Amino acid sequence: MMKYYILFGPPGAGKGTQAKAIAQKYNLKHISTGELLRGEIARGTELGLKAKQLIEKGSLVPDEVVEGMIESAFNTTTGVEGFLLDGFPRTIAQAQALDRILSARAEAVTSVLSIMIPDEMVISRISGRAAVEGRADDADESIIRNRIATYHSQTEPEIAYYREAGKYREVDGVGTIEEVRDRLFDLIDEL
Repeated sequence: MMKYYILFGPPGAGKGTQAKAIAQKYNLKHISTGELLRGEIARGTELGLKAKQLIEKGSLVPDEVVEGMIESAFNTTTGVEGFLLDGFPRTIAQAQALDRILSARAEAVTSVLSIMIPDEMVISRISGRAAVEGRADDADESIIRNRIATYHSQTEPEIAYYREAGKYREVDGVGTIEEVRDRLFDLIDEL
């Protein structure tokens, strides 16, 4: 039975950093929707071309394109114990689509691992990252606050969805990278 973990948390919670460690320790394929999109575009696949046209127009890539890429990753990845989804699902509709994709495979989401940090820490981490990495979009506090608001309005309803299904688990994201990683490992080991 494959494992399907979803990594949750607000922007700046350290999902990318922790995902690499989790994927390595538990032999999971880390699926980041951003990386998937860039990979499909780079390979010039049909999905990639469709996504590229939308991105160039400044449009969001529709759910079915992202879902298609994720399903394709499930179908073509071998030699792993499961998957760690990062950046998907972002909405209840995507969560329901993921449930459909997995139930067609006689599989289900194993658990949602949520790294929680307070909003003020999101702001300080993202603006700190902007200074280090020179990311202009991360330097503007109003843009950061907008990203936080989007996270609360779109992603937080998913917490209730997965909590109802008994699949939601939360760790405190405040602390060193190692402390948070150990909390995540302990959580996964309990599942």
